[in-house]
Amino acid sequence: MRGNWIAAGDERGLTPGTPLSSGRSGLAGVLAPLAGYGLALVVLLLAAHRLGGGDYVGPDNDDVMRLVEVRDLLGGQGWFDLVQYRLGLEGGTLMHWSRFVDLPIALLIRFFSLFADRAGAEALALAVWPMLLAFSIVVLMGLAAFRAGGRVAMHVAAVMTLFYVYGMGRFMPGSIDHHNLQLTLATLLVAMLVDPERRPASLAVAGFAAAMEIAIGAEAAPFVAAACATVACLWAFHGERYRRPAMAFSLALLFTVSAAFFATVPPHLYRMVTCDNLSLGFYSLASIGSFLLFLAATALSGRGRVVRFAALGLAGGLVLATARIIAPQCLGNPLASLDPMLTELWLAKVIEAHSLLAQWQDQPATVGGFYAVGALGLLVSAIRILRREKVELHLLVLALLGVSFAVALVQVRGAMFSNLLAILPLSLLVADLRAWQQAAPQSAPRMLAYAGAGLASLPLVWSVGGLAFDKGWSGLAEQLETPKTTGPMACASQEALAPLAALPAGVVLAPSDLGVQILRYTPHRVLSAPYHRNQGGMLTELNTGLAMPAEAIALLDGAKVDYVLFCPGEIQTRDLARLKPEGFYGSLARGEVPAYLEKLDSPEKGGLAIYRVRRGARG
Repeated sequence: MRGNWIAAGDERGLTPGTPLSSGRSGLAGVLAPLAGYGLALVVLLLAAHRLGGGDYVGPDNDDVMRLVEVRDLLGGQGWFDLVQYRLGLEGGTLMHWSRFVDLPIALLIRFFSLFADRAGAEALALAVWPMLLAFSIVVLMGLAAFRAGGRVAMHVAAVMTLFYVYGMGRFMPGSIDHHNLQLTLATLLVAMLVDPERRPASLAVAGFAAAMEIAIGAEAAPFVAAACATVACLWAFHGERYRRPAMAFSLALLFTVSAAFFATVPPHLYRMVTCDNLSLGFYSLASIGSFLLFLAATALSGRGRVVRFAALGLAGGLVLATARIIAPQCLGNPLASLDPMLTELWLAKVIEAHSLLAQWQDQPATVGGFYAVGALGLLVSAIRILRREKVELHLLVLALLGVSFAVALVQVRGAMFSNLLAILPLSLLVADLRAWQQAAPQSAPRMLAYAGAGLASLPLVWSVGGLAFDKGWSGLAEQLETPKTTGPMACASQEALAPLAALPAGVVLAPSDLGVQILRYTPHRVLSAPYHRNQGGMLTELNTGLAMPAEAIALLDGAKVDYVLFCPGEIQTRDLARLKPEGFYGSLARGEVPAYLEKLDSPEKGGLAIYRVRRGARG
């Protein structure tokens, strides 16, 4: 099963029979089958969404918040103005999201508005955008596997990616948060890095993808850093043969991150350092690092390997020194400064922020779906390296996958990257096992190894298997049922919020998970929504819910709250009522309404009650 992408001791990394040079001419011979897989995935996603009868906006709070942000942009809010004025305390909340995600969605809405009303245009745009990304990610992962292992690996990787995308939910119609775009860019970067011919054009595209990852979301910074370090090490090892690719990568990264910084950061924030988006901190590190790599590749490619690695170490030291001077706070957990109350009552309940240990304690049945495939990809890559099979390819994968898996150990959200990147080494493994099985088609052990490796490479298999083991098959069927709009879900529906939408615009106190829906369906400002930059609004809501009713009015008056939404079945509301039964939320749950609240007519969907705050009333 020895491969030929990078043969041990082959300095250039190419041998006769490199996959890209076989078959029809280059990329043209793979586009048709990969496009077929991409279209099949689009059809599956659209069919699943229609059968589910879901909203045209994705179920995640971030999907709704992104739509609110796009609506504001289309409504005339400035390109550089990222303040969400209807979120948080007076003055609003400066969001950390990138306009690079808002822009294509806004353009699609504008286009579809030519022949549809606003709701129809939004529905079409919010379906088309994730479908474009879903199609692209299948094509790109297939291309990466084709370049690394040939046509069989390409087909295997495309099928694996299809199941991965279908099972994760981030690419369903309506999913417009930035994670699906980040995953697509990560796949583009990998597909370019594994080009066996190491063409400068491929490395330039990889540099572009790395810069856009940083511009769109800071959570991709460890992955981008690993990619940059990998390219730098390849240059230091190969020298002159990797000079032009390294120069192309570094220049593309430098120019793209510079353009992104000046295109999205307003001039008055040029000196601000934030650790959750593209700011002076990440811009300085990316630009200095890429410039130093360009200089080294230009001047030292012909020098000895020791000199090149020494220069690389010096450049790395300078980048680290820059980080300690300009952005020392970004070297740790960006959420470490979160208020302890928010950490305990909000962040600890956000699954994406769970560590492996927290997830194991809270929902052990889901651990396999998050971690098994990434761990298997790491194991396969390490074994391949030890056996000297496609060594450089698997070293590259090991670096990128290893960093992503390490992030996932701290925050489970990193698993979406590690599960994706594991597709490349696992597709090569399955392709080799297929050839091994076909050499002895009657061998049951070989067939089991081939089929077992294919199934074990799918996160969906581990997720379903874990739930079935935990709940049994009947429990699994109930878990997979389409959720109905009842209970707490109904509190956030358009029908339930219609009476609130009809009221004069004001400030609303409501639990965080209802906040984005209030922004979507009403003209009001809401104090709380689940975003770490809105600490003031979130803390005000939590403290009010826990305050004694006689004390809560002072908090409501201080925040100039006009309306209180109370949904007894909502998780956070229920938790606060249990934590302090005699508090504000606990009293409302028992039907004890303070005199300063006036109950308004509402459908009472899910038990929702809407109250108007009587100004100046006490008791």
